[in-house]
Amino acid sequence: MEKKTIFDLNRCDIAGFKSMPKLPLRLVLDNIRSLNNIGSMFRTSDAFLVERIHLCGITATPPSVEIHKTALGAEDSVDWSYHATTMDAVEELRREGYTVCALEQVKESIPLDEYEVRPDAKYAIVVGHEVDGVDPQVVNACQAAIEIPQMGTKHSLNVAVSAGLALWTFFSALRRYH
Repeated sequence: MEKKTIFDLNRCDIAGFKSMPKLPLRLVLDNIRSLNNIGSMFRTSDAFLVERIHLCGITATPPSVEIHKTALGAEDSVDWSYHATTMDAVEELRREGYTVCALEQVKESIPLDEYEVRPDAKYAIVVGHEVDGVDPQVVNACQAAIEIPQMGTKHSLNVAVSAGLALWTFFSALRRYH
């Protein structure tokens, strides 16, 4: 097999991406400390047509050399906003009609592969701090909690990997209808 070239991939430039319709899907970063994780989530959000990233609390914002290292320019293509607290972002999203889902391991969580993504709904996925997870107050303000089923010895995945899995799941369900 021959590897695809950049021309075979048929990617658009930033202006073209900005004008493309996005999915009704947002990502909320609750106090993410790693600039590499932030950059990775920008890049994944670009790949999956996320409308906006909400950067909250201690989460760093572009421009940043460290974010750029993993975002590879996606910090320029994906719209983002900063909120002093994650609760501010969650309350705003709920007012705007988004179903806000915490990606967190709680007793009431629904396995990601069993969560029903409705084509007529708008979604926001909240991912949390690398050690502490999503703040419990934020989890309680969300309409749902979703969890990635895992079978190994570790109890969690890297936050950027987790965000990627969740965004892919929602992207796969929503792109058929938008």
